[in-house]
Amino acid sequence: MAAKWIEALTGSLEQKKQYKQAKARIEALPAPYRTAAEAVNRYFMYYGGVTDGDTLVQMYLDLADLWERAAVDGTPVADIVGDDPVDFAETFAKAYGGTQWIDKERARLNKAIDEAKKEQS
Repeated sequence: MAAKWIEALTGSLEQKKQYKQAKARIEALPAPYRTAAEAVNRYFMYYGGVTDGDTLVQMYLDLADLWERAAVDGTPVADIVGDDPVDFAETFAKAYGGTQWIDKERARLNKAIDEAKKEQS
């Protein structure tokens, strides 16, 4: 009973557990891959804005998978991110869709403009 109440306030405890596991996997990577994965992860925190917990967790799990595989295969970081790391990170994040913080603000803006138009009529 208490877990459901806590989850109602803080979000899914299972999602938090999965996120922490993905983060630990990234922290265990060899230096060049860990550095790159942590940088992409940090960028996601600012750029991604995904609010759906399931989508966010899946994105981080897949990010950990990507960098683990690259480390095992010895794939150079440059071959993963290409010439534009920002484009790589943004394309990666866009592949997951999901609800983003900006969606709420877009809806709020549209509603306010609709109300302003009605006031003028």
